[in-house]
Amino acid sequence: MTADRNGMEVVFQRVGVDRMDEVLCVLDEAAGWLNARGIGQWPVRFEAAWVEEALSRGDTWLVATGDKVAGTVTMDWSDPLWADADGAAGYLHRMAVRRWAAGLGARILDWAANAARQQGANSLRLDCVKSNDRLRAYYEAHGFAHRGDVPVGGAPGQRLEDGPVTWVSRYELALPRRES
Repeated sequence: MTADRNGMEVVFQRVGVDRMDEVLCVLDEAAGWLNARGIGQWPVRFEAAWVEEALSRGDTWLVATGDKVAGTVTMDWSDPLWADADGAAGYLHRMAVRRWAAGLGARILDWAANAARQQGANSLRLDCVKSNDRLRAYYEAHGFAHRGDVPVGGAPGQRLEDGPVTWVSRYELALPRRES
């Protein structure tokens, strides 16, 4: 069992399109909090089209503590942003935690590393806006190694072929095999 900092059980529930409103609510709350602090990690609001495909594939989870939704995370098994990197990996996207559940991010990172390991991956990869120094330090404190900065098209949080360019920092966590 995984517990939050208050000892409450943390439950990861795979969700589909029928739970899109809950996922968007968590993402929008986190995006609003970031934007209010001048951090351009994500847009002010997420569009349903940005999360629909991952929800349809079953790659998105809601994270609950007690009986309340506390966060969300998407795990992908490929990412064109990492086309130059070798090895099987899991890709963590759109990890968001509600403010009242601050501190839950470390549990989500641990869960994602275990999920990737169970799928045979040898690393967990993610990215964040290059200018978000606090988030970059957070990932580094959790064992992720910086693997370079790359440009992506579109507004922060998007991946488009055109539009404004956002520089993102890529991070990778090695997942050594555990002895059985």
